[in-house]
Amino acid sequence: MAAPKPCETMKDTQSNPDTFYDDLPLFAEFSGLQQDAFTPLPDDWLLGCCDIVDSTALIDRGQFKTVNMIGAAAIAALRNTLPDRAFPFVFGGDGAGFALPPDCADLAARELARLQAWVAQEFAIDLRATLAPVADVRASGQDVRVARFGASRDVDYAMFDGGGLNWLESQMKGNDRTLSTQSDGTPPDLTGLSCRWDSVKARNDMILSVLVKPEPTAPFAAVAEVTQAILQLANGLDRGGHPLPKEGPGFRFPPKGLMLEARLGRGKTAAILRKVTLTLGTALVAVLFWRGRKLGNFDPVSYRAEIAANADFRKYDDGLKLTLDCPQETHDQIEGLLADARAAGLVRYGLFAQDEAMVTCIVPSAMRADHMHFVDGASGGYARAAQMLRAQGK
Repeated sequence: MAAPKPCETMKDTQSNPDTFYDDLPLFAEFSGLQQDAFTPLPDDWLLGCCDIVDSTALIDRGQFKTVNMIGAAAIAALRNTLPDRAFPFVFGGDGAGFALPPDCADLAARELARLQAWVAQEFAIDLRATLAPVADVRASGQDVRVARFGASRDVDYAMFDGGGLNWLESQMKGNDRTLSTQSDGTPPDLTGLSCRWDSVKARNDMILSVLVKPEPTAPFAAVAEVTQAILQLANGLDRGGHPLPKEGPGFRFPPKGLMLEARLGRGKTAAILRKVTLTLGTALVAVLFWRGRKLGNFDPVSYRAEIAANADFRKYDDGLKLTLDCPQETHDQIEGLLADARAAGLVRYGLFAQDEAMVTCIVPSAMRADHMHFVDGASGGYARAAQMLRAQGK
């Protein structure tokens, strides 16, 4: 998909806020997401985020898949609650950020409360969430700007800039703006959320999780030079450092995450019955993948390749986030660039190296090519890198 210039397709988003996200131009080159690629959200929209309380303790206990699945569950729940509305969202590893039109406030708050109650019931995990008008974010001195990156011809992802999501997350963690967790007892609709693929071993020395956050007073142009230098290093790697092989991740039967998927998405069905249903369905899919043959409109070879094409291994979430398959030399070069940028007062950063990457998926239909795949390191990834970043702010 060709990347249009903003002036070619941009419409008056303030006069038609309901179609704000639909009307944004698509950028096909990640390095093209410079400052002028981002458009301010309308003042009356809502900004939201959620994350797992003390996710690092869960990661220490080896619950990487659980953390990622719950982090992606908010996106699945909101998409299923608002199936006909396009809205921006970004996966953060142990949580998510999103923005919604103003008339979706009540539905979103209800569904997030259901999800929080469900996660507490099924896993004894605290998921906090918040929503705030964009006007409040701007009143704090921050901004919320959004761009659309076409990862493939079938899937695009939202990119956030302006500091608003970082500010809202800090408010939430300070318990200043957390949503009520009181639920009506209805399970959230998590249709399409899955984690059936194997973790992917690094082809080079490591899977590197990279977080870069600009300092509030740093000039945008100077920070952009840093991020562009990192992207240039990534672009010098095979397929830009993509952690998934071109043909897609591996598959085994039964998948390791099947019971986790069953518990999260079981609704009012017993978890064991949901697992049986998923096992039977997955067995058929496993045969198709192993044989590499089509069944009706489903082509397993194309589907696996689409996973890699549709993956979100690079993003802007009020800063640069990357999951890269890279050699030690590239790790050292990135670390050197970031250390110098931090010494110059431009950024804070986090790096975490591990042996594997993993994917968490939202698949509206296996018969369509618009399935989405959130990539993270398989041993803590972004959450571990965030620990390093937070330590630099002390």
